Amino acid sequence: MPDSSEVKQNVRQFYDEIGWQVEGDGYYQNARYEDLRPVAHEYIHRCHLRVGRHIRPSGHMLLDAGSGPVQYAEYLTYSKNYTYRVCADISIVALQEARTRLGEKGLYVVADVAHLPFKSETFDGVVSLHTLHHLPPEDHKPAYDELYRVLTPGSSAAIVNGWTDSPLMRAAGWMMSLMESVQGLAARLRGRKAPAKKAAAAAKPTGTYIHKFDPAWLEKTLGGRMDYDVRVWRSVNVRFLRAMIHPWLGGKYWLRLLYWLEERFPRFFGEKGQYPLIILRRGSNDSQ
Repeated sequence: MPDSSEVKQNVRQFYDEIGWQVEGDGYYQNARYEDLRPVAHEYIHRCHLRVGRHIRPSGHMLLDAGSGPVQYAEYLTYSKNYTYRVCADISIVALQEARTRLGEKGLYVVADVAHLPFKSETFDGVVSLHTLHHLPPEDHKPAYDELYRVLTPGSSAAIVNGWTDSPLMRAAGWMMSLMESVQGLAARLRGRKAPAKKAAAAAKPTGTYIHKFDPAWLEKTLGGRMDYDVRVWRSVNVRFLRAMIHPWLGGKYWLRLLYWLEERFPRFFGEKGQYPLIILRRGSNDSQ
């Protein structure tokens, strides 16, 4: 396994040179790991908006830890009622792109989320989206500690991450494989390239370092040390969406049902689904 500094250098290089480069379709290269089809738009839009529920709706400064370029419009809503959004990222290209979206409302800092260069109790809200899984294993615990440390008393952090293994996605594996085979056969009969290969590739990005944990690790690491909770951000991955969700199968309506179930049972889908929303809460009397 590469050492910590090598991992971070590789992640920085990937995002500077590849991940945050705009491609011909107008999207960042990193967006190819998302399902941008119209049939999935409403569901993904609503999942993005979940983050804002778990931070203060307004304040002086919001920290976006691992901000990237703040690439989706929904991301902008988190800091709408804050004076400043502090974007911290190891990629200078990410921060340059973020500046084009935020302008003077943003403050831009090259920083490692496991070693934040900010005083304790600085931020009235913290978000971190799809960032911590890029850290080497030994930096995951320090990163959670840092995100908690910089919160002002009475504030919270909303962290979107992924699990190493999702029981729901594992259980749905045979259905995804079947649908990918059907789509592949249909594409070959029409003389077209099978879409399933693209979906499978997007479900397993290999462009940069990824290391994830599971709910048991989270409880062992954070339990008893800080107030945290697990809710659902999104329970299904891109492979599932591209294999199973299609307009001709009423895909939009199935996703509305899935979203309703996630809202009804947020902890179950957060722990068993693919992408948890991890909330750190700092008590009003918890001052360092």
